[in-house]
Amino acid sequence: MKDRAGPERRRPNHLLGQTSPYLLQHLDNPVDWYPWGEEALAKARREGKPIFLSIGYAACHWCHVMEHESFENEEIAAFLNAHFVPIKVDREERPDLDEIYMNAVQLMTGSGGWPLSVWLTPELEPFHGGTYFPPEDRWGRPGFLTVLKKIQEVWSTRSADIKKSAQEMVRHLSRISVSAASADGKELPGSRLLSRASAELAQRFDATWGGFGRAPKFPPHGALDLLLREHARSREAVPLRMVETTLERMARGGMYDQIGGGFHRYSTDERWLVPHFEKMLYDQALLVPVYLDAWRVTRRGLYRRIAEETLDFVRREMTHPEGGFFSSLDADSEGGEGKFYVWSLDEVRQVLGASEGGLFADVYGITAEGNFEGRSIPNLLGGSLEEQARKRGLDEERLLARLAPLRRKLLEARERRPRPGTDDKVLTAWNGLMISAFARAYQALGRAEDLRSARRAAEFVLSRLVAEDGRIQVSWRG
Repeated sequence: MKDRAGPERRRPNHLLGQTSPYLLQHLDNPVDWYPWGEEALAKARREGKPIFLSIGYAACHWCHVMEHESFENEEIAAFLNAHFVPIKVDREERPDLDEIYMNAVQLMTGSGGWPLSVWLTPELEPFHGGTYFPPEDRWGRPGFLTVLKKIQEVWSTRSADIKKSAQEMVRHLSRISVSAASADGKELPGSRLLSRASAELAQRFDATWGGFGRAPKFPPHGALDLLLREHARSREAVPLRMVETTLERMARGGMYDQIGGGFHRYSTDERWLVPHFEKMLYDQALLVPVYLDAWRVTRRGLYRRIAEETLDFVRREMTHPEGGFFSSLDADSEGGEGKFYVWSLDEVRQVLGASEGGLFADVYGITAEGNFEGRSIPNLLGGSLEEQARKRGLDEERLLARLAPLRRKLLEARERRPRPGTDDKVLTAWNGLMISAFARAYQALGRAEDLRSARRAAEFVLSRLVAEDGRIQVSWRG
């Protein structure tokens, strides 16, 4: 969160009093942001202005970029404030709004993502949208100010046409909603449906690097869970092979934090090497059970180790002192994406010494030229630990024993760097997923600390997030 102290601080906008770290990041923007609520919606109706709705989350790298380039720009802010009602929404606090307007943007453009940028009529009907816009025209894309001026011009001369097309968009969105509701439960997930889904996944499977489809690649937790169930049902080898290839490749790439444990949000390349560096609680919560189930089936030590390291990371870096789990860690620190996580060869040698530093660098692909903006993301794409051990005449357990204290030293050194920001709100839904992951880990592995983490988080939710009338709240912070 920005430091607002000092004589040059700006009068805060209408986000003052909000608790979401994402909204508070925008508190000092010259854009006169409103939170979603009756004050902003009434202003749009009263003044006949369209709404500019910006949806994102605290750990989102491109949200930070658009804020810096456009929302901190005085010229852009002045135009936006004069002709629109700007509203900021944290998608994690309001997934209902995010779903509605994400569907709208995907219908308009064929794609979606965050930051989500949507223009609405005062009646909340979407009529234009996109994701990230550069501040000025570049890369063959219109700049944000260009888009704002064009929308304002059309609104001032043809608002009736815009409202008519927006109403048509609402009809499309209604059909999507009705279709999803009517399809729900029509076909139960029996053997035929599982088999069909497994076959469709096989057609999209990347047999070399794992995962499904092309880059960017997100961790496919749901698909892997389905394939494990299909293997358990059918005993066929193909579903399990897809699971194992994907779990191993993800665990060896840079999308997995080889020093501190835990998964970054997604990989920008097909090899799982270069991630977007934010870490989301839900990814940890959904991947741990898949690695645990794969370990139950295969008894491969890699899967158990990844599950344990990921749980240890959540306990160490994403847990409130009273037990609840935080939402995310930012991608950026010191003004750059991933800076907290990458290393130069000299830095590794300074921490570990020439001999041990050379071993670690050789195993984890740390080179003088680097693999990410001149520095290196630690990875095992040059060979699994089993292969690395064989090269050195060792078994995997002995190599792991040599590497463990080196990883601890590097983790300690990394902790002295400026840390990425933490979105420290506690979301009930994501905590439910993480509580389940810790509890299932205790069932599978018997580590007492995992049961303690599950119990403490459950007690936190019950004491902090259940209202007096028994309703469960969405979110808690402070």
